[in-house]
Amino acid sequence: MSNFHKRRVVITGVGLVTPIGVGATQTWTNLCAGQSGIGPITRFDATNFPSRIAGEVKDFNPADYIEKKEIKKMDTFIHYALAASQEAVDDAKLKITEENEDRVGVYIGSGIGGLPAIEHYHKVLLEKGPDRITPFYIPMVIINLASGQVAIRFGAKGPNSSAVTACASGNNCIGDAFRLIQYGEADTMIAGGAESTICTTALAGFASAKALSRRNDDPEHASRPFDKDRDGFVIGEGAGVLVLEEMEQARTRGAHIYAEVAGYAMNSDAFHITAPSENGSGAVKCLERALQDSGVNKEDIGYINAHGTSTMADVVETNVIKRVFGERAYNIPVSSTKSMTGHLLGAAGGIESIFTALALREGRLPPTMNLETPDPACDLDYISGKARDVNISAAVSNAFGFGGVNACLVFKGVADS
Repeated sequence: MSNFHKRRVVITGVGLVTPIGVGATQTWTNLCAGQSGIGPITRFDATNFPSRIAGEVKDFNPADYIEKKEIKKMDTFIHYALAASQEAVDDAKLKITEENEDRVGVYIGSGIGGLPAIEHYHKVLLEKGPDRITPFYIPMVIINLASGQVAIRFGAKGPNSSAVTACASGNNCIGDAFRLIQYGEADTMIAGGAESTICTTALAGFASAKALSRRNDDPEHASRPFDKDRDGFVIGEGAGVLVLEEMEQARTRGAHIYAEVAGYAMNSDAFHITAPSENGSGAVKCLERALQDSGVNKEDIGYINAHGTSTMADVVETNVIKRVFGERAYNIPVSSTKSMTGHLLGAAGGIESIFTALALREGRLPPTMNLETPDPACDLDYISGKARDVNISAAVSNAFGFGGVNACLVFKGVADS
């Protein structure tokens, strides 16, 4: 792609709903303190499930963000998307008016969408019949209604879409929104991911695939990326939403700038429905292309927020980093924040992109918790156990999803922001 037409894109607002906090300030504070959001499942009786733990969002009241009569028209992932979007828009001090409404868009994805509502209304159908299904059922569960509801809330009439790429959904939404601004299709995008599928069907399905940790007696230590004793990921929920803007517009209106979105790439392993290719070739090419797209030198990457799921794929990601950065890989701090939040599936890229931007802005790199017995095959600097204060100029966020999807984002700091 030619650089001639590309516009620069910056982050001016962030919003978070996570298992370790509601709101960006609380979440970031708890993240850097190494606080776990993982515990026993409380949404339903999980006694008969092999995995009985999750990263549930606590102390969230949808009525704080949504009119009471509207709450029941949406499943929980949309509640989270609206809450995170409201915080991000407020944080950016973004005003949407008749003059700019066609230039503001929304791009919020999810990996699964309204599965809890699907479960509930299927039971209603079987027990009470078809006339008891709410007319809001379909818009309650389909994934693009997260973007749709956010657009309606703010009057954003620009591009509106959703990426559905499993655990890469958040990164794909942010990257696609970045492209829309780069090439002039929009000036501002509200972008990220939302997920809430802590329900019986999801838990049973992931457990059947042997993807989940069974460390039920020690939930806070169950998510242990890169550790020799890891035994699967821990399902989480929440949302991470960013306001992206064309840089000159942001500067002109005096917006607070967290970081610049500098590069993006996506591709496919075309290998297996759930497993990454063993040699990581697809992810290597994706990360290489994202770096090339960004114009950032490999030597300037000071942090990698890893996909780091606490599965055997951690070895593949470690090797991907080595192949891309060579010997310098050993000198790049890497962390998996999923060790505290669990795996938010389609929302993971949204929250982790915000964590990466905050690391750049604050000069603080969040830790990888529970790395007690390092896997010999995972031998990089994983910022074990304690946040690290380091000023960095550029960073990477990796996301890899079922279906062989890879999506990498490169962020860099912005002077005088």
